[in-house]
Amino acid sequence: MRRLLVLCVFATALSAADLPKVTYYRDVAGILQEHCQSCHRPGEIGPMSFGSYQEVRPWAKAIREAVLARKMPPWFAEKNVGKFHNDPSLSQQDIDKLAAWAETGAAVGDPHDAPAPRTFVDGWNIGTPDAIFEMPEPYEVPASGTLEYTYLIVPTGFKEDRWLVGAEVRPGNRAVVHHAQIFIREPGSQWLRAYPVGRSFVPKEQIRTASTPRPAATTSAGAGALEQVIASYSPGKPAKNLPPGYGMLVPAGSDLVFQLHYTPSGAASPDRSRVGFVFAKSVVEKRVLHLSAFNDGFAIPPGAANYPVSGSAELGVDCELIDLHPHMHLRGQSMALAVQYPTGERDELLRVPKYDFGWQQTYELSEPKNLPKGTVLKADATFDNSANNRYNPDPKKEVRWGDQSWEEMMVGFFDVAVPVDTDPRKLIVRR
Repeated sequence: MRRLLVLCVFATALSAADLPKVTYYRDVAGILQEHCQSCHRPGEIGPMSFGSYQEVRPWAKAIREAVLARKMPPWFAEKNVGKFHNDPSLSQQDIDKLAAWAETGAAVGDPHDAPAPRTFVDGWNIGTPDAIFEMPEPYEVPASGTLEYTYLIVPTGFKEDRWLVGAEVRPGNRAVVHHAQIFIREPGSQWLRAYPVGRSFVPKEQIRTASTPRPAATTSAGAGALEQVIASYSPGKPAKNLPPGYGMLVPAGSDLVFQLHYTPSGAASPDRSRVGFVFAKSVVEKRVLHLSAFNDGFAIPPGAANYPVSGSAELGVDCELIDLHPHMHLRGQSMALAVQYPTGERDELLRVPKYDFGWQQTYELSEPKNLPKGTVLKADATFDNSANNRYNPDPKKEVRWGDQSWEEMMVGFFDVAVPVDTDPRKLIVRR
């Protein structure tokens, strides 16, 4: 019996020794290319670059810890709710390879085993833009203080309607750009007409004082029919790339309205953000529009944990749902996005049990979902205003809707597609 045990142990050790050693070029580089390099490369949000062995090797142990804990690549959707084609999560096999690589000395291996390098357009995730619009001059962000949302109007100069299949906001200075949205202001819209073109401004109707609180619902929560969000930036949010046949309309003569939320970084810093567009090269059959289900009338009590807030919106036409995006601030705890069909049946589409304000993602459906007229878009969130929330700015305060991070928002964004001849003003039922 003892002899048999010794032989078994020897055979196990021998088979383990005979296994090929995990190497960077053969096993690791391809995983990093597919799942990590879109963020971990120069100019992107990742704090270090994973483009070469020399860049990756110092981070081997940190990579191991991050993938074993499933913190990286970041993905916050619950696995058994919804299917999304942009899920970057690693397979267990890939996790095992990365862990084994770090545990066995992070060997470099044979360069001939390396996969072909992944190519990126410098500075863009949408490919080479057909048009780029940049702030006419830098905005000087002060070293400290609280800044209201800053706006800037830039004419497109388009003489004809343009259909976009790609759109991306590139912050000029990530250290101070908290988030940015680009709206399309069509020629018929009177929104912000009282303000200058080409110069930064803060709309006077946006400024709050104790005696003049800001109206709860603002354009930052959900655009009207003539002021659609065409592109946006926030940490972790991908660029917009649409499949053939889908497009976002920029009517001839429209203006771009940059909405910029700056947060001082401790040193005076300039920002000159820009947006890039890729035009459709084939016929567009479906127009993509940005809808929201939100609640702006909540009041979260001091110290409240797991405080529920819900919002909804009813569709006025048949739509095709293509992606989802939950949005809250520092007290945001969880959000579920769902639809309720005219039959009364509820279909849960996305559940984010641990919302992360520092990494906001868009969840792109694997297959578009048809939503008939009368379907209700639903957003159900919880907030943690207790002292147990380490990100809570002040658990002793009642919290209401507001632009700043220490205030709150509750918005579920739904991107939908409709036939190009659909009147966008009919998308949401107004009661």
